[in-house]
Amino acid sequence: MTLTEFDNYINTFLRKEDYAKDISLNGIQIQNSAPDSKQIKKIAFAVDACEATAKKAAEQGADLLFVHHGLFWGACQTITGSFYKRISTFIKNDLALCAYHIPLDANNPYGNNFGIASKLGLLNCEQFGSWRGMILGVKGELPQECTVKELASKLLGPVKEPRALLAFGKEKIKTVGIISGGASEDVNDAISENLDCYITGEFEHEHFHLAKEMGINVIAAGHYETETVGVSLVMQKVQAETGLECIFIDEPTGL
Repeated sequence: MTLTEFDNYINTFLRKEDYAKDISLNGIQIQNSAPDSKQIKKIAFAVDACEATAKKAAEQGADLLFVHHGLFWGACQTITGSFYKRISTFIKNDLALCAYHIPLDANNPYGNNFGIASKLGLLNCEQFGSWRGMILGVKGELPQECTVKELASKLLGPVKEPRALLAFGKEKIKTVGIISGGASEDVNDAISENLDCYITGEFEHEHFHLAKEMGINVIAAGHYETETVGVSLVMQKVQAETGLECIFIDEPTGL
């Protein structure tokens, strides 16, 4: 499979054309030396395109790095400083870069939000929340009521801790809204829809008192942590359907 063929394949289900208002340049962001003829044999998957993930991908013999957060966000930028370090690592190693941002947040079933919903076993799932007119989250009902601490443990496991856990709402949670990453402001949508709990990656200071005053539980499970879900699901799909060797590069930020 060539780079061009791979991107066409990925786009059959992530459908970047449905998210034209996404400021990320979805799809191939850096090509290799022969995108229409060089065969991709090994693919690395990561949350972020950065010098560290590019180096690790190259060191492990990957031909392509697939990420959620790419390098290009719609504006022209000089290739200097940190940006030069990132791009030069790809070029020097003939490593291609493919990025899918909002399409990988919103996709059902391979996106971050529906992936989290599946992990929690949410029932009666519906789309929830929007950004620039693009619906990207999901809401649903838990199969059994639980406390906010129990829900966080189900999401993150017994060892990891959320960035913030705000038990401001009902003691027993039934309805949940999810938008991964940096979607603190979308707690407003969860409040307006009378949900018991809102799950996101980061929760900003400016929304703390809003959540408290309106009586909603919030779990900020980490921007990085909530967005490992989509790339992992896509990796599993690619590996199963193409037989290509796939690896996940874990480069957590702690945020």
